[in-house]
Amino acid sequence: MSYGQGGPPSQWDPWKPNSQQPWTDGDDGVSPDWAALADASEQRSKRRRLFFIGGGVLATLGIGTAVAMAVVSAGSNDEANRPTSSLPAAELPSASGTPSFAPTTAPPPLDPKDFVSSKAKDKAPISPDLLFPGTQLTMGSNVYKKGPTADSTTCATGAAGTLAKVLGANDCTRLLRVTYTKDNIAVTVGVAVFDTEAQALKVKSQSDSKSIVKALTGKGVKAFCNGAICRSTTNSYGRYAYFTITGFTADKDVTTKDTAVFTTGDDLAESAFQQIRRRGEAQASAAANG
Repeated sequence: MSYGQGGPPSQWDPWKPNSQQPWTDGDDGVSPDWAALADASEQRSKRRRLFFIGGGVLATLGIGTAVAMAVVSAGSNDEANRPTSSLPAAELPSASGTPSFAPTTAPPPLDPKDFVSSKAKDKAPISPDLLFPGTQLTMGSNVYKKGPTADSTTCATGAAGTLAKVLGANDCTRLLRVTYTKDNIAVTVGVAVFDTEAQALKVKSQSDSKSIVKALTGKGVKAFCNGAICRSTTNSYGRYAYFTITGFTADKDVTTKDTAVFTTGDDLAESAFQQIRRRGEAQASAAANG
């Protein structure tokens, strides 16, 4: 059998370059091998499916990686945007040992009352004009005119009722008095001096409603509280006991409705306390600065 020029036909391989499919011109009566063609087509389909499956897996892995990175990235942004209180607490170095401080050398503050509680410390000069200086006294909106003063080492001379006995029993060394007036009201303040605070406290506790300081008149101040009912007070601070007696210059009785009399007596009692305390403050300040 003749195959024409070029020798016998080459075998056709669908995956081999330059291979040719056998053919005839139809005159030799030879038909194509249809079974071989179908077999080759099936091989090509299988290889194409494997290629697509492999590519799909790789694509899926790529998408999964992208999603995972996106999630990690989103998580990182959330962490940065959280409030400080929700972030993990930073570990700070802990202090070791007990801190030590240099001992202070500043002395404790001096108590002004200590300097007016005993004769040993209370060395400043004293007189009615030092306790109640000036010509008038202002307490709030009230202005009181200063009148006569008295100073005696015989305390009984300035006491009335049961006060003389109480002062003598507790060794009163001095009694200072001053009178103030406002309108038709007069008040005498008496300050008794003792060696110790304990003595002054006893006078305060032993005094009764009849223990009153004697009203001081003169220097333009008319007699008051000679027989009329007047209002009196008793108190103490440090080694000093202080008293007031307040009434009308017209020598009429004081009643509970006479609030101006009560206010006058309270103002002068408060003034006596403040002046005695200032005496202590001045001596405490001098001792601290000395």
